[in-house]
Amino acid sequence: MQTPEINTTEEERVSSPTVITMRTAEIAVAVILGLASACTIWSNYQLGAGWGGYGPEPGYFPLRLGVVVLIAAVFVVFHAIRENNQDAFLEIEQAKLVAVILVPLMIFIATIGFLGIYVASVLFIAAFMLFLGKFPWWKCVLVSVVMMAVFFYVFEIQFKVPLPKGPLEAMFGY
Repeated sequence: MQTPEINTTEEERVSSPTVITMRTAEIAVAVILGLASACTIWSNYQLGAGWGGYGPEPGYFPLRLGVVVLIAAVFVVFHAIRENNQDAFLEIEQAKLVAVILVPLMIFIATIGFLGIYVASVLFIAAFMLFLGKFPWWKCVLVSVVMMAVFFYVFEIQFKVPLPKGPLEAMFGY
């Protein structure tokens, strides 16, 4: 007995509504790169981008790289406008999957300034293990606390690399 082949076309596939089109994504990335390259060009021009008595000045090569990236960004914008590709770059279902990681990560980054990197990391790891990994709460607490204790020992005590600390570390004199 043969199994029937399943051939689906683009129209038959069920897709969620588009959040961002390819054209929008290409233009957004090109604009961001263009702005970054403009900042690079300006800052390296101020630094000195010419040829001095002993060779190139400090901003010589970075300025030229900034010009190349700016030219490429302009070409990408023109290409995106000309092609007008309205295919989906990001759909709602994909955006939800990204948000599951991105939102907690943004909260984690914001809390580092208040709680310190170690306490924020304990909470971040434990929350991911608990809510996404569906681990028992005691494993989440154990793994996250032990990991950060090891990281604290390695970075603060062995390597003497100071990382952002919060009120808990201050209570212990760090």
